[in-house]
Amino acid sequence: MDDRIPPHPDVRTVPLQRVLEALVDPVRRSIVTQLCDATADLKCGGFDIPVSNSTATHHFRILREAGLIRQYYVGTSRMNALRRDEVDEVFPGLLDAIVSADRESSGTLSRR
Repeated sequence: MDDRIPPHPDVRTVPLQRVLEALVDPVRRSIVTQLCDATADLKCGGFDIPVSNSTATHHFRILREAGLIRQYYVGTSRMNALRRDEVDEVFPGLLDAIVSADRESSGTLSRR
């Protein structure tokens, strides 16, 4: 196992409140929406977010600890994957509702 890979919780053990608290922040919702729209996993620097690198790292940690994303390395790049299937199994419809609301509030009504 790669020692650089941070721990990821089992989504079934994450309380709904923790997931919702992670998604209340607009930057984190944007990260989830961008991952939902992406055709492949994204490296940390590949997101369009208006925050510094250290603040972005904080947001990724919150999302990871809430069970929403999985992080791993490819070479020196930390990659991010949306844990959609796992989250949908435990919280059916939650990601669809959050992403839809995020698109409406940001004016990007693109469809999957």
